[in-house]
Amino acid sequence: MRNPLAEKVTAIPPSGIRKFFDLVSEMKDAISLGVGEPDFDTPWHIREEGIYSLERGRTFYTSNAGLKELKEEIARYMQRKLSLTYDSNTEIIVTVGGSEAIDMALRAMLNPGEEVLIPQPSYVSYEPCTILAGGTPVILELKEEHDFRLTARQVEEAVTDRTKILVLPFPNNPTGAILEREDLEAIAKVVIEKDIFVISDEIYSELSYKGEHVSIACIPGMQERTIVINGFSKAYAMTGWRLGYACGPAGIIKQMLKIHQYAIMCAPTNSQYAAVEALRNGDEDVARMREAYDQRRRYLMHVFKEIGLSCFEPFGAFYVFPSIREFGMTSEDFASRFLAEEKVAVVPGTAFGACGEGFLRISYAYSLEDLKRAIERLARFVEKLRAEQGKGQA
Repeated sequence: MRNPLAEKVTAIPPSGIRKFFDLVSEMKDAISLGVGEPDFDTPWHIREEGIYSLERGRTFYTSNAGLKELKEEIARYMQRKLSLTYDSNTEIIVTVGGSEAIDMALRAMLNPGEEVLIPQPSYVSYEPCTILAGGTPVILELKEEHDFRLTARQVEEAVTDRTKILVLPFPNNPTGAILEREDLEAIAKVVIEKDIFVISDEIYSELSYKGEHVSIACIPGMQERTIVINGFSKAYAMTGWRLGYACGPAGIIKQMLKIHQYAIMCAPTNSQYAAVEALRNGDEDVARMREAYDQRRRYLMHVFKEIGLSCFEPFGAFYVFPSIREFGMTSEDFASRFLAEEKVAVVPGTAFGACGEGFLRISYAYSLEDLKRAIERLARFVEKLRAEQGKGQA
């Protein structure tokens, strides 16, 4: 029998995030700091709107591109948050999470062999989605000494005549790094000069702890060459509602819609009605959750200093990315031993690209109580490793 599977699919490794999540789910008294999922419930007024939509019998398909009402609210949100104007009829599409938007954008824009610049460490989907779309991933390594920021020079040096797209994953998962306006202005200059496009994944845009988030689409000349991707999972604690969106030039959105029509049909209807409520009346909820995350962020930075664990200060998302290089272990070995010996799950930095070696991703989208219990175990584990090192050097 011939091989029924596509080689480009079998060659893609499974997600490194899910491995540790699956292990900890079977372990008694274990604490998971591995999954980027808010510990908050979806705010009640948003849940209530979803329930109400079901009670009203709104179980039909919506328009492929999404509810008109929701697209209009997204357009208003982009205007009031970023001063960006989008036509809700032609420049916005509602998707099944931000992940579907990433996949569709790459498939709609890439011809076989065209290159996509992907800064890493970063979200696990960009590289495999590029491959599945027939593109060629080109990895740009983000450095701790630069606060894991992408520089215009890195982009300029990586561009070839095959380069089509730059992925901008900021605020960043897993590092928590952000780009500020001056960073974006310098990158935009290269993007325009080299005539390439940007997919800007801004799913963590509401979770920024150093001033207001800035999108590269706000830089003059960039809105017409940028797909902005966002969603409701992180800001509104709506992960299971599976709802995102993309805003961009009408010509690109039109082709993304074609893929969406054939592959998905439309995003979940009751989720869309709930999202309308989130955008209209959810700002206070977002502010409350952001304040709680910031408190946890500052707590972790304080205790890392106390236990002597090196970690640059992140200003976005809800992750820290401490270095464990001092222990001479791979990220995978450290995470595996930590889970086995202390029953705490974290994600090896290599799950987000080879240049994540020597780091761990720790999510603080968990209660302060769980974080404190986990950090007690981390301090004990680090002390044990340092004692082992001391014996080895004696």
